[in-house]
Amino acid sequence: MRSRRKERVVDKRQRSFDRILSWLYILFILFAAALIIHLFFIQVIDIKKYRVKARNQRASRNFAVRGDIYDRTGLKLATDKVFYNVFARRADYDDEESSPEVIAKKLAPILKVSKEDLLKKLNSPNQIIAVKKDIDRNTAKQIAKLHLRAISLDKKNTREYPQGTLAAHVLGYYNFDADIANGVEYTEKDKLEHVENIVTFQRTQKGKIIYDFMTDPVATATNPKGQDVTLTIDAAIQHICEKELEKMVNEKEALRGTVIVMNPKTGEILAYAVYPNYDPNNFRKASPNLIKNWTLTDVFPPGSTFKVITVASAMELGKINENSKILDTGKTTIGNWLIKNYDYDVHPYPGNISLQYLFEHSSNIGAINVARTMKPKEFYDMLQKFGYGEKTGIDLPGESSGLLPYYSYWDEGIHATMSYGYGTSVTAIQMISAVQALANNGVRITPHVIKYSPEEAAAKIKKVQVVSPETAHSITKLLTASVNNGRSILKMDNYNVAAKTGTSRKPRENSVGYTPFMYTSTIGYLPSSDPQILVYVMVDSAKVGAIWGNTVAGPVFHEVTTQIARMLNLKPDKVVQPKKIN
Repeated sequence: MRSRRKERVVDKRQRSFDRILSWLYILFILFAAALIIHLFFIQVIDIKKYRVKARNQRASRNFAVRGDIYDRTGLKLATDKVFYNVFARRADYDDEESSPEVIAKKLAPILKVSKEDLLKKLNSPNQIIAVKKDIDRNTAKQIAKLHLRAISLDKKNTREYPQGTLAAHVLGYYNFDADIANGVEYTEKDKLEHVENIVTFQRTQKGKIIYDFMTDPVATATNPKGQDVTLTIDAAIQHICEKELEKMVNEKEALRGTVIVMNPKTGEILAYAVYPNYDPNNFRKASPNLIKNWTLTDVFPPGSTFKVITVASAMELGKINENSKILDTGKTTIGNWLIKNYDYDVHPYPGNISLQYLFEHSSNIGAINVARTMKPKEFYDMLQKFGYGEKTGIDLPGESSGLLPYYSYWDEGIHATMSYGYGTSVTAIQMISAVQALANNGVRITPHVIKYSPEEAAAKIKKVQVVSPETAHSITKLLTASVNNGRSILKMDNYNVAAKTGTSRKPRENSVGYTPFMYTSTIGYLPSSDPQILVYVMVDSAKVGAIWGNTVAGPVFHEVTTQIARMLNLKPDKVVQPKKIN
């Protein structure tokens, strides 16, 4: 009885096990069928999808290099330089041909290092070993021909400035590591990095190119390149300006200076010298203050060069005309302030003076009385039309709006000092932009350093009629006569020059009052009959000799204009009277 019961229990367990095994068998068959169906979909139905996915995982493309920057004559000012870093992989030291000893023996003469030093480096415990950085393309090609499995080449690029410090503050710099730029490198970043057709190809896990019928062998070996940019800058004129500026700054032991040359008919800047400068090839060694284009960011009282704007404003408003006489008492008192002409000791009471005399003798009192013919709002509105108190729109980063107090805040003192360049603070680019209108029949044009196509120029270059052509011509005539009638350094033998010098005291930073130093400046254009070049010179804090616009900035202006006129072969407009023979 017990044996039967035991047999039934065993039989029951056997049947239960058989059922479980059957279900497992069925589940295995279902899993296998599902797997086969899944693989069928992957390999047959969705094969294109997974091919694309695999191709995307292997997809690669050469990095794009930035476009080049040229001056207006085609001289290259900025370009990308491709270089390579050499690395070794310890995981690939797996045979005799890939041993550190063999690699060192083959690479040492190419890299121009000793075999012992290279072997020591290759035996480093690191998995990825930096063998050498910044090798050139030819060296990289020699290494590639060795077909060393343990050696890889990492392609990099850097920005190079073939002309060194020339036009550094216009070009700026580009930092590939941080993607930071300045100057034109910043404002034209999108264009310099824009690539029309990007070619992609596939690489293996170890970085080797997979060639098929669709692979272009030329494209795989060529880096796509961004668009080139051409500047309005003329490198030869730029060199002249930088050389003459540096010479004067050193001679006068000045703090800094600038020379800006513009074509007044187009607003194109032919030269933009800023001193001290720096080498954009080594921008990391330059301080932020050295890299900053202070002629765009820093403001200063323009001094007597502003008298040109004061007279032009009053003339445009019909308050005075070319033949007007202005009372010049030599000195005056406004509130607690005594204001007098710089030559008061020589000409204590000039009386009724002409506008030519006002410019020639740089009369402060004459300028004040011209300004008094205008109401504060009238004068303010004219200054705004000349572009003061707002950005010029130049295609360089960091421009300041300057400081032009609103007319409702003007008291008698501000109204008076505004007339001779102390009531407002301007940037260097604002000053040349304002005078450009007078040299261009009264039309102010957005200053720019980039050579635009007609379509780009229509969108980016603005033109504003500031004064009438008649007013502009009258101011030009008066300025020219004041230069020719005096003994100014600005006078030229073959050209009539419309120009004005200026000297202003340098305010203290973050406090009231003035320092012992001066801003000296000169601005003018020539030939007066048909202006082709407009030049602005400003030197900050000269310390040696006579410190005046005529003695510091004036000689730079004269030398620069003389050389540029010869270089551009400008047509003389001055008739030289023959000397009388007794």
